[in-house]
Amino acid sequence: MLNKIGLIGGGNIGGVLLQEIVRRKLAREIGFVDPAPMAGPNDTDAQKAQKAKQTVSGGKALDVLEGLPTVGLDARIVASKDYSALEGAEMIINTAGVPRKPKADGSLPSREELLSINLMVTKFVAEGIKQYAPDAIIISIANPLDAIVYTLMKTLAPNPAKLIGMAGVLDSARYCYFVAEAANVSVENVNAMVLGGHGDDMVPVRSSARIAGIPVEQFVDADTLAKIETRTRKAGGEVVSLLGTGSAFVSPAWSALEMAEAIIYDKRKIMPASVYLDGEYGVNGLFVGVPVILGKNGVEQIIELDLTEDERAAFAKSVAAVRSTCDEVEKMLG
Repeated sequence: MLNKIGLIGGGNIGGVLLQEIVRRKLAREIGFVDPAPMAGPNDTDAQKAQKAKQTVSGGKALDVLEGLPTVGLDARIVASKDYSALEGAEMIINTAGVPRKPKADGSLPSREELLSINLMVTKFVAEGIKQYAPDAIIISIANPLDAIVYTLMKTLAPNPAKLIGMAGVLDSARYCYFVAEAANVSVENVNAMVLGGHGDDMVPVRSSARIAGIPVEQFVDADTLAKIETRTRKAGGEVVSLLGTGSAFVSPAWSALEMAEAIIYDKRKIMPASVYLDGEYGVNGLFVGVPVILGKNGVEQIIELDLTEDERAAFAKSVAAVRSTCDEVEKMLG
């Protein structure tokens, strides 16, 4: 258990995280931050005064606190519209950002199209972290994932081992679920990873996929696997399309908690995450999804897989997409 976890963003993901952190007893105190609701330029003075009194983080915090006697738990939650609630946090989970919403024509914006608005949000996030919890381990969920983590790196200049993007755990979970469904086996039997950027060029690694330690091809034919891998790359958009508004929130929250628990309990657990590469996989200066060991110091070790020729080519393509987005970040930051 940590003394304090900071949670940025009171949307759907933040709400699940708040409940789960309390139920799993991961911290003695939670600092919960969200500026919403914010006054708009066309609001009347009365509306501005009303919104100044309202707070999403405060409302969700009070809702959880009032339910504690029912579930027999004690917790302390400090909620605020500014970043002061983060003060002293040893770990921060960042969910702040605008989710993907269908356009007027029904198509979905790519994660990269979210960059402009979410980059502005991330600047505020970085300033808050720098002021109140500069030494915290950071797990970031906001999209476009790899670019947002890159922005935090450029702005905060932290120890790279303490800044981690949550993408690979979620993408791999989706891959594992689809494989388990096709093979008609328990998800507990499936072990598979997705590497690369958190976007349409992500790389499901079939060569290392196993069902109870047995190569996945013994259970699922090649054509079906190819369809599963395509579905995995588009899985986030599939959820958005079904919801109609908003995006996935339970599975991303659980994925971030999987990473948080590995760090809090020093599990030294191997899982894919978006981390800063300094020559590994032939990549320099980018955050890209690769297998890592997570423990009390954050990223304890980066693991380099022996990929097939096709997987190496796909990984290079994914890295190129991440680099292109990060080039846009450099222009915007400049």
